[in-house]
Amino acid sequence: MIESAAEAIARAGSPVELLRNAQSRPTIFPVTPEFSNWRSEQLAWRTSVALLDQSHHMTDLFISGPDALRLLSETGVNSFANFPVDAAKQFIAVNHEGYLIGDAILFRLEEEVYDLVGWHMVLDWVQFIGETGDYDVAFERDANSLMRTPGADPKLYRYELQGPHALALMEKLTGAPVPPTKFFGMATFEIAGVTVRSLRHGMAGQPGFELFGPWADGATVREAIIAAGGEFDLVLVGSRAYSSANLESAWVPSPLPAIFTGERSAEYLAWLPAARTGSLAGSVVSDDIEDYYLTPYELGYGRSVAFDHDFIGRAALERFASADKRVKVTLVWDPEDVAATQRSLYEEGVPAKYLEFPKARYGVYQVDRVSIDGTDVGISHDCGYITNEQAFVSLASVDAAAAEPGTRVVVTWGEEPNSRKPAVEPHRQVEIRATVAPAPFSRFARENYRKS
Repeated sequence: MIESAAEAIARAGSPVELLRNAQSRPTIFPVTPEFSNWRSEQLAWRTSVALLDQSHHMTDLFISGPDALRLLSETGVNSFANFPVDAAKQFIAVNHEGYLIGDAILFRLEEEVYDLVGWHMVLDWVQFIGETGDYDVAFERDANSLMRTPGADPKLYRYELQGPHALALMEKLTGAPVPPTKFFGMATFEIAGVTVRSLRHGMAGQPGFELFGPWADGATVREAIIAAGGEFDLVLVGSRAYSSANLESAWVPSPLPAIFTGERSAEYLAWLPAARTGSLAGSVVSDDIEDYYLTPYELGYGRSVAFDHDFIGRAALERFASADKRVKVTLVWDPEDVAATQRSLYEEGVPAKYLEFPKARYGVYQVDRVSIDGTDVGISHDCGYITNEQAFVSLASVDAAAAEPGTRVVVTWGEEPNSRKPAVEPHRQVEIRATVAPAPFSRFARENYRKS
């Protein structure tokens, strides 16, 4: 029998205890780690064009039926006032108390057919609300390749073309000028005799196209891209570089979902399989799971919150909207302190927590303390190395008073006490100095992300 999240929490003693010592490994994309090396692959989406395989690491939740739009509108904070077929949007959901559950990309494929794509946290919540509420909807779930039945293929292929040469490559592939398409707009093309749907957006803050279609067509499309890509300096990107792309666009991929307390949480945790609860890592330590919750405003999603419809958590978000908020920023870690952390591996005594390159996250939910003169001012989330900036950075949510670019802060790296997660070796905490910078850190991403 499959253990529920509620049963796992009861066994562990608390949500924090369960997540802090979860025995699942950090997410590893089931895609070739490196085709050349992750440094050159990172450079490609800034200097030429990169091909990224998105077919395996995300879950698709297909939602259909006459009440599909109502379900999405009542669970999403976004406006649905203008959401036609062949459009997509970043879908954001909160719990009844206004705390973030997660985000995903929502495609409107047909009048009553939608595809919600991304990490399973927000997909699970929407499916739970739909199955337990008064909605005439149907669900079809295509889990990511780590959770899918062994040997089973994905339903869809997804390939991302990113970089300044992406548009020229697309025109070469399609044999025609690419029609003007708005950010998160969709279009249909023919590549190598195969019909391909395209989403206009960018994962690393660069011009980009997400191409998708039936899995059976995927190899044909990929081969055509590679064959045409030589003159545009096409670079194949593996999972190591791909996992770090969000550091340039300033998207936080997996904040801890606010599902463990609040209205309907007991019912939801009884419904949710324990295997999908995730793991908690970092220097922020509290026995109260709510101390790890975030609002959409703390991750820069305030512009997406629309009070033009009723949705779960609306009343709470209206209160949060007028309150003091933390601000999403980039923290640029001091090279000297990063080097000292690495150097500790070669010195006597217990070393610092290993700092993985290009992505240093060692739990699904990374939460590290950010302080000024010993006083907490925020939380550091995802962290890693950006070759294009030659900088080790993290994305963080900090108090408004600490958000001014140039502000000096300290990130506490490592756990005390050490947890029992598989990716945690015996180590000591260290303090790493950092400087506040804008999010996105890349000027191109800040100025052109939604223009591309």
